[in-house]
Amino acid sequence: MFKDGIGVFLWKIAVALYLIANGVLGLIGKGGDFHIILTNTMKFPSIIATIVAVFALVAGILVLIEMFGQTFRILDYIALVLAIIWAIYIIIGIVSFIRGENVSFWYMLQRLAVHTMVLGSLLITARKGNR
Repeated sequence: MFKDGIGVFLWKIAVALYLIANGVLGLIGKGGDFHIILTNTMKFPSIIATIVAVFALVAGILVLIEMFGQTFRILDYIALVLAIIWAIYIIIGIVSFIRGENVSFWYMLQRLAVHTMVLGSLLITARKGNR
């Protein structure tokens, strides 16, 4: 379980819990980053946001299961789809800030850092298909 070290273990737990929480919140209609990103920022229909919430939930569960030695090829594809959506959201956030959205620089930088960490985690997860 700790073959890659405690830091990697904690990182995987954090990413899995983040994805699970976003999936559940999106499914029950209480928000979650993916749901808010798709419906509010990107103006996608709610059904698409719900489908992405299911992807997030499944990805989070698969990351947890994978931590215990099971591997799933589908996790690579789910993580890649989520990473693409996340990258688009980051770009939209940067453009919104540049266009003068009423957000302080430090708040924007904090959110950008969080979203970039999640994007990096998703991309690392998606690359596991090279095994």
